[in-house]
Amino acid sequence: MKRLKLIAYLCAAMNDKLNRMLELVGDFFDVKNDPEQLSITDEVMNKLHAIHPSTMSEYNEGDGPIVWILLIPVREATMNCFLKGDISETQLFEETSPREKYDAVYLCSASVLQEYRGKGLAKKLTVDSINEISKQHSIKTLFYWPFSKEGTSLAESIAKKVNLPLYTRESSSTSYAAKL
Repeated sequence: MKRLKLIAYLCAAMNDKLNRMLELVGDFFDVKNDPEQLSITDEVMNKLHAIHPSTMSEYNEGDGPIVWILLIPVREATMNCFLKGDISETQLFEETSPREKYDAVYLCSASVLQEYRGKGLAKKLTVDSINEISKQHSIKTLFYWPFSKEGTSLAESIAKKVNLPLYTRESSSTSYAAKL
């Protein structure tokens, strides 16, 4: 009976962190109300994994996710179109195919539960993922779409750590202005 209670407790803890993470992502990025942003579905996750297994990373201490990272390796031409605002985040993803040669990485998102922020977990996870992608692709550039001051600081810190230039998309989305 004690074992069943322990299992029930662990499942509840895992569900709590998972639910909090899902709520955080949903509230912060609000992809349902911003067609510019990529909505993460099973199909999107399968394609990301086919692009490279390190595109999606999670830090989990055994009781549910506390950090989620999403990166999209792309060609420089695709990056430039996105940075100029010629294509949306969804189009950036759609124009990226598995088995291409990538030379840039889009720092798509980093989500960290409140009590774990400021501990370097998102930075470490992202740097490790970029290093894994770089083993197969000649990555020369990082880029991002800022949604918060913390996100900008994280992107700058990552670029410095991996010694790559960092480019920023200036936003046309109303959700961006609301987040800063």
